[in-house]
Amino acid sequence: MPLFDLPLEQLVQYRPERVEPADFDAFWAETLADARKKAAPPTFERVNYGLKTVAVYDVTFSGYGGQPIKGWYLEPTGTDGPLPAVVEFIGYGGGRNLPLSYLLWPSAGFAFMVMDTRGQGSAWSSGDTPDLPDGANPFFPGFMTQGILDPKTYYYRRVYTDAVRAVETMRDHAHVDASRIAVTGGSQGGGLSIAAAGLAPDAVSVCMADVPFLCHFRRSVEIAPDGPYPEISKYLSVHRDHITRVFDTLSYFDGVNLAARCKASCLYSAGLMDTICPPSTVFAAYNQVPAEKEITLYKFNNHEGGGIDHVQAKLNYLLSKFLPA
Repeated sequence: MPLFDLPLEQLVQYRPERVEPADFDAFWAETLADARKKAAPPTFERVNYGLKTVAVYDVTFSGYGGQPIKGWYLEPTGTDGPLPAVVEFIGYGGGRNLPLSYLLWPSAGFAFMVMDTRGQGSAWSSGDTPDLPDGANPFFPGFMTQGILDPKTYYYRRVYTDAVRAVETMRDHAHVDASRIAVTGGSQGGGLSIAAAGLAPDAVSVCMADVPFLCHFRRSVEIAPDGPYPEISKYLSVHRDHITRVFDTLSYFDGVNLAARCKASCLYSAGLMDTICPPSTVFAAYNQVPAEKEITLYKFNNHEGGGIDHVQAKLNYLLSKFLPA
């Protein structure tokens, strides 16, 4: 794939005008207040996966509307805290899978939780959380146009709320240092990291968003040839009279607006040949971050970004922030 997006000298300056509804903050304040009001205490059930150095717990916590969301919680065995913590969000179509997928962070001395994504977990890794209230089992994508004509019914209203509640659940864990919580994930997981850091700015200390999805929707839908964004363009090719209404809804969920509310130290990444989350859409969010930030670029990579090299870069970054030598 060639370099199809803006040249680098334009990317680093790319700061499109934010399209933000006047009631953006009120919308999210009301949504989150309702979720907290309806929340039940989380449960952490110890499970045995044959690991000696990492303790594993099957988690259920309350997300949007108080609805149950699954996750895994892992920590180094024998700890009683307080530990720095990492909350991870999953890429589009994936689920929490098995806890053996998440040994890096607890092995490095962090408390760790991964959030299952409601309704997903049927494309490339398994999930266990239905998209309530109707009890829809995890199913194969897409999700991008579910309820898209109204921000109150849009799918990502529920998922963003779940992400904030995952951070709050981790913050309240007895073994976690509430002043040292990081969020991370790739693609959709990167977008959810930006959302969690923007909607719970006082709870998130570090945001590590890899090749993040859900940013600068208008440009993403117009230029991304691959991945989930074309679900929206395909929808609009049929519902030609809904263009304004759709993008009005998406403005409540745009990572560009959420990044502007972030207080966390940020490490972003982008693949300059990314056809799923074009680099200009990543920079559109990154350039709005008012806090300490840096971005790592992978010139000849598509949506895989920096792969294992960037995993090492994230570990080094978080160790420098939370566990300095």
